[in-house]
Amino acid sequence: MQVDDASTLRQAMVATLRDEGLITTDSVAAAMNAVPRHDFAPGEPLEKVYQTSTTLVPKLDAQGRQTSVVSAAHIQAIQLEQAEVRPGMNVLEIGSGGYNAALIAEIVGPAGSVTTVDIDADIVDRARAGLRRAGYEQVNVVLADAEHGVAQHAPYDRIIVTVGAWDIPPAWLDQLTPDGRIVVPLRFAGITRLIAFDRAPDDPVLTAVNYRLGSFVPMQGDGSANEQLIAITPDVGLRLDQNSRLTFDVPALRKALNTTPAESWSGTPFDMPDELELFLLTSGPELPMLHAAQAAVDQGVVNRTVRIGTPALVRGGTFAYRIKRENPQTVSGFETGVIAHGPEAEQVGSELLAMIRAWAGGCYRRGAARITYHPKTAATSGLAGWHSTKRHGLLAVAWS
Repeated sequence: MQVDDASTLRQAMVATLRDEGLITTDSVAAAMNAVPRHDFAPGEPLEKVYQTSTTLVPKLDAQGRQTSVVSAAHIQAIQLEQAEVRPGMNVLEIGSGGYNAALIAEIVGPAGSVTTVDIDADIVDRARAGLRRAGYEQVNVVLADAEHGVAQHAPYDRIIVTVGAWDIPPAWLDQLTPDGRIVVPLRFAGITRLIAFDRAPDDPVLTAVNYRLGSFVPMQGDGSANEQLIAITPDVGLRLDQNSRLTFDVPALRKALNTTPAESWSGTPFDMPDELELFLLTSGPELPMLHAAQAAVDQGVVNRTVRIGTPALVRGGTFAYRIKRENPQTVSGFETGVIAHGPEAEQVGSELLAMIRAWAGGCYRRGAARITYHPKTAATSGLAGWHSTKRHGLLAVAWS
């Protein structure tokens, strides 16, 4: 009875992901219909296992932070579609859990090969057990620091990273075929974007073919990185990339929170907020991400848009961030606006509003950003646009 229930729930999960446009190819649909996801989450209710947006069997560190999860099905579908895995390919998965490796094995078929690597022995053991239960013991499961890849099974046609990576280490590029693809949740400017990078033979530069919104547990080991968090109050703070050199007048910003804010409205639709967020962070002055606990929202200290993080323009003791309101005259039914706190609220709010209007006027579409990654072996002199220097290379974002 449980097998029949699981099969029905699995088919419903795939149908939902197709309806939402997250599964677009028959190969990904067939794999997700074939692999028993519940074998990788023993003890979890079947209804939970086959929900599209639920992570499973998290592992927590001593501070209660998640260090590993079986990603939500919709994220795995997005990554597989981005990767465009084909039969016969050799694929490396960075960050294991077992289920995603089984999906990849289903797609590459008997002529292909899959290797999955994780730094955590408990996760490796769990992945091996799940793969054994589900019948995918042909997957190579490796305990190692993924910063260095897995050279013994290289070269790989695809490298699919399932942890938040701050950089792209040289080992991954060394172990990738000349025309291979890396799908990686890359962390920069205080956010994460799930990016599919291609490279061409004899060209060291990686070029994004697409990018999506995504959230992942951070990478551990030699590739780990820590973002900066500057507390304004116990419930409100600014998040920065680890290599940021921005400084803030925290007492002045704390005082600004207690002032009456100024609102202004752009007349442009509140739509594709992830694209607007990326534009604000990579098209002008460096902006931190403003975050707040639910308590600060409930108390009316900040707008609810801050709860999940939003770019903030900070000038001395004044800061501004985007908000939204209903407006049936816009395409989306909502309008983008700005709220600003502090002595120069009108001026700083107007500056952020101008940036929002610039995006709406010239980059209001999916995929407007051109994202490239330049390893240290690539020339970067004269590179225009926003860029961030990382350990092993340089990430660049340009808008057109």
